[in-house]
Amino acid sequence: MCLILIAWQTHPEYPLVLAANRDERYDRPTLPLAFWPDAPDILGGRDLEAGGSWLACHRDGRFAAVTNVREANASKDALRSRGDLVRNYLNKNVQPIEFARSICQHEYAGFNLLLGSETTLVYVSNRGATTPRVLAAGIYGLSNHQIDTPWPKLVKARAGFIEALAQLPKTQAMFAVLADRTLADDATLPDTGLPLAAERMLSSIFVVSEHYGTRASTVLYRDRGRRLRMVERRFAARGEPLGGNQMAMMSTGV
Repeated sequence: MCLILIAWQTHPEYPLVLAANRDERYDRPTLPLAFWPDAPDILGGRDLEAGGSWLACHRDGRFAAVTNVREANASKDALRSRGDLVRNYLNKNVQPIEFARSICQHEYAGFNLLLGSETTLVYVSNRGATTPRVLAAGIYGLSNHQIDTPWPKLVKARAGFIEALAQLPKTQAMFAVLADRTLADDATLPDTGLPLAAERMLSSIFVVSEHYGTRASTVLYRDRGRRLRMVERRFAARGEPLGGNQMAMMSTGV
């Protein structure tokens, strides 16, 4: 997943609101949003190549989402998939800060991880400042660098996300933000060591290219009655829609 927007304890009706795009190779096998047969209390998409997830939640109210860190010379020999972080957290009866502190960070390529419960939100990365942070109530954005790094796509997406919060429980405005394919101006692009053409291609909120792009857009929100709703839109090569919306609801904290 390469773009996450989260409103944490700021909305009067929905203490958790999350909107995200997962960017991945088009040929990487994936299961859509569903409860997991081998872990029926977990709801989310599933990566079939390594078995983990980019975004999922548990019936007890915990949730997790991960992005990679963009690095020109990223190691191809990482011992573990970053999606394991999401799966392992939700499979354990553990609080966010406890799990964050237990991660063997050197076993993974660069990652950014959000870990949540009904009362706590934690951010941890194995790049930059690696000490886990408990986040205060607020609105945050995360792409492929440190949290709230003002890359053009993140600044634009965060502004649209804030406006779309007023439309909940309708999700059309959220998905419109996630669907924006506008490329950023070259002069505003970050320098992460990639060629200019790659930086340009990755600069849009919704990414499209020949072999890699946005595979799923997801909106998740939980109301004060602990009812959680998750809506997913899936995409094939070149951003072509893949079926209709996947929707699921559950009560949390039980």
